[in-house]
Amino acid sequence: MTESSETSQTPTQVLATPPPATQPPATQRTAPAPSTQPPATQRSQAKENRRQALLSAAAALFAVDGFNRVSLEDLGAAAGVSGPAVYRHFAGKQAVLGALLLSVSQELLDGGRQVIADSDGAAAALRRLVEFHVDFALSNPDVIRVQDQDFSNLADDDQAEVRTLQRNYVELWVEVLAGLHPNTEAAELRMRAHATFGLINSTPHSVRSHGRRIAVKRARPLLQSMALAALMAPSAPLG
Repeated sequence: MTESSETSQTPTQVLATPPPATQPPATQRTAPAPSTQPPATQRSQAKENRRQALLSAAAALFAVDGFNRVSLEDLGAAAGVSGPAVYRHFAGKQAVLGALLLSVSQELLDGGRQVIADSDGAAAALRRLVEFHVDFALSNPDVIRVQDQDFSNLADDDQAEVRTLQRNYVELWVEVLAGLHPNTEAAELRMRAHATFGLINSTPHSVRSHGRRIAVKRARPLLQSMALAALMAPSAPLG
């Protein structure tokens, strides 16, 4: 999921109810253990959980209906709160969109850095970056759709910050590719990275065929092999 410095290269991304637990006879029940967290910590955690629920609801609703068609009441209802309660967590609907795309962009950048730090050499780093990005795309199709559709609805400051985070993520890939294509200009390496993001980020559409979903266990290795082939393809001869 990346926003190009020249064009809008965007990443073009949940529940079953368990059976009720069997209750022991009343005579065998014991009182629940008291929480070890202080009340302030419990309240903070509850607030963060609600905030994350709102972001998850926003991703699902924005992906299906688009930012402009979703109201605060819709968001609140999907997260189990009233519409006005959303203001306890966000300044408004546009702030929800900003938090959603900023948090995911930061997670991509942080995750990419960690992948490279944990890898032994450029080849291993590239393989693991591909695996990391494929996992992201398969896990976050709603977020990918939201950036495709609604990036322009971000506040100007949020647009700039998302672009910066995503450019930095692209440059991680460019640096790794430079170790595998030492005589290739950075512009070409950047093009390879963006083309690969386009391939991987197409999963909200490509994992469906005539309305039928392709199993993730089949999609993941196919996407990984195609991405690596694109990234490692030899440069076309000049002339």
